[in-house]
Amino acid sequence: MEQDIKVAVDAVVFGYTSETGVSVLLIKRNIEPYKNMWAIPGGLVKNDESLEEAVQRELHEETGINTSYLEQLYSFGTPKRDPRNRVISVTYFALVKPSDFQLKASTDAIDAQWFNIKELPTLAFDHKQILEVAIKRLKSKITYEPIGFELLDEKFPFSELEKLYTTLLDRPIDRRNFKKKILKLNVLEELNEKQKLKSAGRPGNLFRFKKERYFLLREQGIVFDI
Repeated sequence: MEQDIKVAVDAVVFGYTSETGVSVLLIKRNIEPYKNMWAIPGGLVKNDESLEEAVQRELHEETGINTSYLEQLYSFGTPKRDPRNRVISVTYFALVKPSDFQLKASTDAIDAQWFNIKELPTLAFDHKQILEVAIKRLKSKITYEPIGFELLDEKFPFSELEKLYTTLLDRPIDRRNFKKKILKLNVLEELNEKQKLKSAGRPGNLFRFKKERYFLLREQGIVFDI
């Protein structure tokens, strides 16, 4: 039996700011099907490129973003997920700081925007399902692997790290326990610098993460259940 299956890649890119919380990068489609609807950036893999090359290319072409951290999420292959052809999508996800990028839509996209994950528009194809899987993976992953520090400024108060995890998990955390577990990992360096407060209060010291130690732990998948 002859196969007629195409392979695509999609990129679920999460962003975070202290003011707006967790957002996801979406593009407005410039072609049918689902023209003028919002979707996850992505497209078909070319014959001469790897999956990783394809997802980086599509992300850059449709949004202007380049990121060094893209992790494979899941493969979606329901027969009629694309009305044009039988398409299997290998989906990736990434974490970035939105302020690091200037969005620029091109090729199949006429617009690219960040949307808070709690205020999403109607999405094309099966992208609502893809995004739900990605959000679930993100919330699970940050409880056992030290990802997410790259979403913070180079120097940050510990309260910002607490806020990041509270926002990503979408639930309260035991602050004392959390600090104890994070410090035990030895991924933070406490600096002899104080945070600048916008209101009255006692400023705390700033921290920065130890990159080599941080990436080593991430590769090893060290568990630090929160």
